[in-house]
Amino acid sequence: MNSFSISEVMDSLGVNKFTWQMFFMLGLAMVFDGYDNMIVSYTMPQIATEWGLSAVAKGSLSSWSLIGLIFGSAVAGIISDKIGRRKALMFAITVYSAMNIPIFFSNSFEMFAIFRLLAGVGLGACIPIVITTFSESTPTIKRAIFITVGMAWMVIGWILAGLIATAVVTQWGWRFCYLIGGFPLVYAIFIYFKMPESAYWLANKAYRAEAVKALQNIQRIATGKITDWNPDALVIPKKPKQVGVKALFSKKYIHVTTGIWIMYFCGCFVVYGINAWLPSLMLEKGLSLTTAYGLAIAQNVAAIVASCSTGFVAEIVGRKRNLIISFGVEAVSIIIMATINGGVGVILAACIFLGFAINYSITAVQPLLAEAYPTEFRNTGVASCHAFGRIGAASAPIITGMIIGMGQGYTISFLFYVVLPVIGLLAAMFLIQQETKGKSLDELAEMKSE
Repeated sequence: MNSFSISEVMDSLGVNKFTWQMFFMLGLAMVFDGYDNMIVSYTMPQIATEWGLSAVAKGSLSSWSLIGLIFGSAVAGIISDKIGRRKALMFAITVYSAMNIPIFFSNSFEMFAIFRLLAGVGLGACIPIVITTFSESTPTIKRAIFITVGMAWMVIGWILAGLIATAVVTQWGWRFCYLIGGFPLVYAIFIYFKMPESAYWLANKAYRAEAVKALQNIQRIATGKITDWNPDALVIPKKPKQVGVKALFSKKYIHVTTGIWIMYFCGCFVVYGINAWLPSLMLEKGLSLTTAYGLAIAQNVAAIVASCSTGFVAEIVGRKRNLIISFGVEAVSIIIMATINGGVGVILAACIFLGFAINYSITAVQPLLAEAYPTEFRNTGVASCHAFGRIGAASAPIITGMIIGMGQGYTISFLFYVVLPVIGLLAAMFLIQQETKGKSLDELAEMKSE
């Protein structure tokens, strides 16, 4: 009887039609997620004006959904590791899209805050489930590339938010932007019926026959053929002694958990703080609404390039070196943006470099999230890290609002962000000890079990 593992079969098939099907299927979920995340930034000036909000309250408009993201990320991993990737993703999309619709009818800051917080729970659950599923749907040698390029789908959602806001806000008002955010409800139904369950998850839950069927389905899509594998010959990595959140801080995982938590916190703080306030800060510099939106969109276009490129670099230089480089470049970009002077063209160039650098860093962390933990608690690890990172994301817009409210000015508002990439760089240097480049998920699991 010839034994085989999930990773061996996936790697033997390489990048194929199934890989691309999952790439686009999961990608659309990220587009909707990105739109929902970013639409607050583009509607923030109009909402603040309509309700007469202070600078701190204005900043908190972005933070309510980010607070929800903390809770959503915290429970997503546990739920996904329990009931599977497909069902968990369907529930996440349903929650964040359904909670947008009542915002169309909101007539107060409090009502807006409640439904944005609830929507954030679904948003927070979506991203770590997608990252984990990407890692379990791609061959080893292309895993980092598909995870990071997959994150670019979210940035497309950010750009879509800017384009829709530019067209809709001036004509019909900000509320229609949230009504549009309810559309993914339809996609949640599609996910439930069309997305296949992860073979890794099925094997881990001892559903050997179902795991083999999942592999046969992948092979059929990829090659048009089906191999009659014996489920009893499926090799499943030895289960770890500890699972769940407790395992993340066990002796084997404490360093990598601490490292990726710190790096992701720093990345989220910078990305969400700057993205939330950039349109408003550009208006304070005297630019028009259309120009301010255009600069934010340009920054997000650069973010797509960053997300697409960081995976390729990670497969060449390794995860750790890529992270060290990324946080160094991020610090430089923030300093440039904080001290920039000149016309729109100069500011545009600085925005593009900033958008590239800050998104390169946060995306560079993503492959390591999925590779650091075995299947038993992979999504728990990914989601827990996202939950901690969202604390930074939720607090950044409020803290920035406090600084602006103190009259510190544009330069200080940007310069204070430079501390974060420096901390992220130190975490990458001293806490990330194992290089995961080129190792299959099963191989990584076996290494940790030794």
